[in-house]
Amino acid sequence: MRKLTQLVLLATVLVATPAFAEMKIAVLNYQMALLESDAAKKYAVDAEKKFGPQLTKLKALESSAKGIQDRLVAGGDKMQQGERERLELEFKQKARDFQFQSKELNEQKAVADREMLKQLKPKLDGAVEEVIKKGAFDLVFERGAVIDVKPQYDITRQVIERMNQLK
Repeated sequence: MRKLTQLVLLATVLVATPAFAEMKIAVLNYQMALLESDAAKKYAVDAEKKFGPQLTKLKALESSAKGIQDRLVAGGDKMQQGERERLELEFKQKARDFQFQSKELNEQKAVADREMLKQLKPKLDGAVEEVIKKGAFDLVFERGAVIDVKPQYDITRQVIERMNQLK
């Protein structure tokens, strides 16, 4: 519905009067501008270092649980009752540990992501504003609201470059 409204607005603007023919229009991929900035790339590397060990532990836990499950599937009917019950209990415990640790890691990553966004958003907004003023654009659309655009109307790279200069 939102895209339809934006499309109707664009069509109205383009056909309404000849004065609009002189408008400067641009397109911006806001998300790409954020994610492709040097600061976001540095954050991604830092996050990998910070959360990498936990992710490695999760993968090891998953692999261990899968190994137990494979043993149960392959030879569970041939095992003694006590051995099978012990493996089933161990598998359930590893599955619970995996779920808990995975949830904890996701929450920690989400908090870190929100903090990074909180820090970068003002820089991004400032860079967008500067590029719009410098280019004297009358109308800027989010890239998702446009079906196709010629590269010369896309200001995303300019915004990324400006954001990288802001440090």
